[in-house]
Amino acid sequence: MSSSRLLLLLLVSFMLVGHSLAKTRHFKWEVGYIHWSTDGEESVVMGINGAFPGPTIRGRAGDIIVVELTNKLHTEGVVIHWHGIRQFGTPWADGTAAISQCAINAGETFVYRFKVDKAGTYFYHGHYGMQRSAGLYGSLIVDVAQGENEPFHYDGEFNLLLSDWWHKGSHEQEVDLSSNPLRWIGEPQTLLINGRGQYNCSMAAQFSNPRLPQCKLRGGEQYAPQILRVRPNKTYRLRLASTTALASLNLAIGGHKMVVVEADGNYVQPFSVQDIDIYSGESYSILFTTNQDPSKNYWISTSVRGREPKTPQALTLLNYLPNSASKFPTLPPPIAPLWNDYNHSKSFSNKILALMGSPKPPIKNNRRIILLNTQNKIDGYTKWAINNVSLVLPTTPYLGSIRYGINNAFDTRPPPDNFPIDYDVMKQAPNSNATYGNGVYMLKMNTTIDIILQNANALGKGASEIHPWHLHGHDFWVLGYGEGKFSEKHVKKFNLKNPPLRNTVVIYPYGWTALRFVTDNPGVWAFHCHIEPHLHMGMGVILAEGVHLVKNIPREALACGLTGKMLMTNKHN
Repeated sequence: MSSSRLLLLLLVSFMLVGHSLAKTRHFKWEVGYIHWSTDGEESVVMGINGAFPGPTIRGRAGDIIVVELTNKLHTEGVVIHWHGIRQFGTPWADGTAAISQCAINAGETFVYRFKVDKAGTYFYHGHYGMQRSAGLYGSLIVDVAQGENEPFHYDGEFNLLLSDWWHKGSHEQEVDLSSNPLRWIGEPQTLLINGRGQYNCSMAAQFSNPRLPQCKLRGGEQYAPQILRVRPNKTYRLRLASTTALASLNLAIGGHKMVVVEADGNYVQPFSVQDIDIYSGESYSILFTTNQDPSKNYWISTSVRGREPKTPQALTLLNYLPNSASKFPTLPPPIAPLWNDYNHSKSFSNKILALMGSPKPPIKNNRRIILLNTQNKIDGYTKWAINNVSLVLPTTPYLGSIRYGINNAFDTRPPPDNFPIDYDVMKQAPNSNATYGNGVYMLKMNTTIDIILQNANALGKGASEIHPWHLHGHDFWVLGYGEGKFSEKHVKKFNLKNPPLRNTVVIYPYGWTALRFVTDNPGVWAFHCHIEPHLHMGMGVILAEGVHLVKNIPREALACGLTGKMLMTNKHN
């Protein structure tokens, strides 16, 4: 037998063995409202199987995940988006109401079935109305395939899902945001770590400012912090994901350096930091070594960044065993950088580079789309808009209407690829009016697309906000960040050597962010600000590619709107 044929047989055998090791993992969930004490104040939250947050899904790269989801909400629909999972071949499982599927009606069941193709730290959350704000979220962890290894070593692992919490319910928040005049939802009452926070008290009361009473916790409360118990002189992996509705966060471990090794399911060149900024929709893995005084315990803190903080830090403990967890640290919790210290944030963002050997971006693009982020007025209502268009989703899911050529389902006029050249992003717009729209950016398959996210002044003078943008169905290369208005001169500064692959990226106030991706995944994909109120107020766009190639869409995914009528007609013919 020739050596080449032997090599081929060995390769095929290896692939078959790898395929046989992949598993199909089944989950049966019921989504419903429950009473829960997230922070010591009982609220109505959206739970899964009677618990909050939802259960953690864990699998290996190559596994098939099957979630049989039953809607027990009684009066509203529901969907779940699997954040960071690219859904190759299963775009209807992306879990975006009115985009990839119909909302699952009360009392109905929908089966999500998809492959987790890449190891990493992910999460899932509601993507209908403001159900993420209501508590519909949980962790999704994908380990490396059987027989493979991570490019770093650790002795143990923890997972922290970060979120924010309001005592005002999500439905009332929706009404406030849709009111004229706008009733802003305000800052969250509490920051949560794995669904647990403490309202109107502090575990570090002696250090709190303003002074808060000491939390009196016995350990069995629903809101009692989850303690991270460690052994001295070990290295631990800490998985972080932010599903916040509004808050940008900063996390630190008292006295311990952290080494960033993963971002959004992609390996990065390891780099050391004292603290880490994490925006809504982002995920990271960091390594830390327990090399501090073993007779002490240490604070883990999360603090608000990018907005003037009116919400206390969230705290939990790094408990060095065999110390008691009731032994509080003698030093105050880590102090976060000033909320508007954007140089600190930008320095962190610029340190994130792809690990050697990671896929590199194409050298040139086939199309460039520049998306201007503005706050506007439409008939007196405050909205967010992209290139002067505020997104309003149609009643028929785009995936069905485009795939089956249904007319009048959405605006077929192409949305603008740019904004007026004389627009001054540093000043208030002379005309703040915008329009509603639901057009689609139709992208050719297997082409390279550049998107420039351009920030600008909001309605108020001297106001420009942070916006973390999340792309469904793809990872993208982050080519660079810049100040002010993007222009052609900035292209030569793009990082084409080792740009990180991400699925979520931030644009800083009065700045721009450049990203590049390849249209290699047939489907219809949302691209939007991951701040829940901003998306509710229209801050997003819709991208479509190769929809004619999509096959085997489940009927129940499209059984609403015009596609529902079409399916019923075909059923009776």
